[in-house]
Amino acid sequence: MSALAVLFIAIGIADIIRRLTPRLWLPVLSVPAVIVGCAALAGLWRLGDIVLLAIAAVAGVCWVVLCARAERTGERSVTPLVVFGVAAGLLLLLSGLASDVAGLVQRWFAWVGLSGVPGVDAERLLMIVGVVLLQMVTGNQLVRLVLGAIGAVKPAGEPQPSDRLKGGRLLGPMERLLILGLGLAGQLLAVSVVIAAKSIIRFPEINAQKARENGNIGIDDVVEYFLVGSFASWIVALGGLALAQ
Repeated sequence: MSALAVLFIAIGIADIIRRLTPRLWLPVLSVPAVIVGCAALAGLWRLGDIVLLAIAAVAGVCWVVLCARAERTGERSVTPLVVFGVAAGLLLLLSGLASDVAGLVQRWFAWVGLSGVPGVDAERLLMIVGVVLLQMVTGNQLVRLVLGAIGAVKPAGEPQPSDRLKGGRLLGPMERLLILGLGLAGQLLAVSVVIAAKSIIRFPEINAQKARENGNIGIDDVVEYFLVGSFASWIVALGGLALAQ
């Protein structure tokens, strides 16, 4: 699944760049650049690797462009989600074409002594890096697209339900990374505690919104935003955990 890991790394870095600059061409160009760099570092140069990485490059560029358009217009577009899902599924389905991770990644993996850890190899390490990046800005983007698909997100510049839930864009990645870390450590019970704690802590804040106004955003919109967004965020975290395992 090295090609899928490389895709996650590429779009994870591209989404971070897109948040740092208004120039769309920079994150677009970063996708193939990161993929080529990962291929060089991991020794993924066989024919099967090239086919898979070409799919990842096309999907990554489409992801960046379509996400930028969906965010700008606020349309209920599911196209970026479809691109992400189809690309991930295709790379999983064709993962047998990929060669083993080698090159500098494998050498570093052996040099730091991780090769002796049971159940851990260079390919899994590459996937963990990709999944960690997935939980950050890309995870927020996936959640936002799901919310946009049901009409819970409005075009840029208009009042949003998220305006009444402070810190969501920061808490989301923190929550997902915590779930991922606890899951990798085998603390699945702690993961359920984190999920339950979020609902308990957020409930007073949501309840307090009944007495406030924010344009045409009502309490029902806020509740829908919170519930759908939370479940989507948890799915991203748990899906990443399943791949990293």
